[in-house]
Amino acid sequence: MPSLYLTIATRESRLALWQAEHVKDLLQQQGHHIELLGMTTQGDQILDVSLSKVGGKGLFVKELEVALAQGRAQLAVHSLKDVPMELPPGFELACVMRREDPRDAWVSSEFASLNDLPEGAVVGTSSLRRTVLLRQLRPDLKIEALRGNLDTRLRKLDSGQYAGIVLAAAGLKRLGLSDRIRTIFDTDQMLPAAGQGALGIEIRSGSPEAQNPAQQGLLDALSPLADASTWLAVTAERAVSRAMGGSCSMPLAAHAVWEGDTLHLQAAWGDPQSATPHLVRVQGEVRLPGATRNPHQLDAKAAQAANELGEQLASQLRAQGAHAPLSA
Repeated sequence: MPSLYLTIATRESRLALWQAEHVKDLLQQQGHHIELLGMTTQGDQILDVSLSKVGGKGLFVKELEVALAQGRAQLAVHSLKDVPMELPPGFELACVMRREDPRDAWVSSEFASLNDLPEGAVVGTSSLRRTVLLRQLRPDLKIEALRGNLDTRLRKLDSGQYAGIVLAAAGLKRLGLSDRIRTIFDTDQMLPAAGQGALGIEIRSGSPEAQNPAQQGLLDALSPLADASTWLAVTAERAVSRAMGGSCSMPLAAHAVWEGDTLHLQAAWGDPQSATPHLVRVQGEVRLPGATRNPHQLDAKAAQAANELGEQLASQLRAQGAHAPLSA
């Protein structure tokens, strides 16, 4: 494979830069020449308002997509849980990498677990998903907004604003901050968000250039980075969210795991506006024999089956009362 000269668009938070550097190292091992284009997105700038009120998680990727469209970068690396369920025309998710720990982590300077908190303690998160799941576990707690990158959130915790906070375990582990984790929640307690722990690589598509040799060369370069089992799992998870509206104002969890050649999917929805905690949980599975035989290539038929599984679970959620919050 001939060497490529590529630029990766990335947010400038420490975690985003780690992720981009990780992809850069893997591509350089293939002999490619890689540069980074660091950018500050709207999602990084707006910290005093919840994402659900200012445009959703797409605020973290829009500027990176502009860089791709203008040719200033050829690929963008994202935390997949931050990527909208529907990409704009002209872009595609070309690669999903092997997943880190997808679970949520309990981080606290004083309390070893959620159960150790006194009644009425303040817990920080701006995730509606985590809010409804925390209310299910401890309805007595006071849940307060927590925005900012990972380091900012940890500083707010350390300054005493919260008794504890809930973060993605993957980000803490990737930055060598595993010692900050007091407890990792079991998925029966805190079902992860769709795509949590996985990295996705976005490129341009849908234009005449998409069929040229340079585009194929880019796809060939990304192929060894892809992990088919993760890609199929997050395909099912993201299908649930897409079918439910795909908005970060949706208090929704979706998580898939493999057992042999069977993909098991769980989803949960809660109503943040309800006076009493209420959670709907559903699950399903699909057999996909041979789907991961090629570990670096997404099987189209298997992807369709995973997508249909996600849509089925979304239908089950709606049948049991799940809906978009009225504020959405």
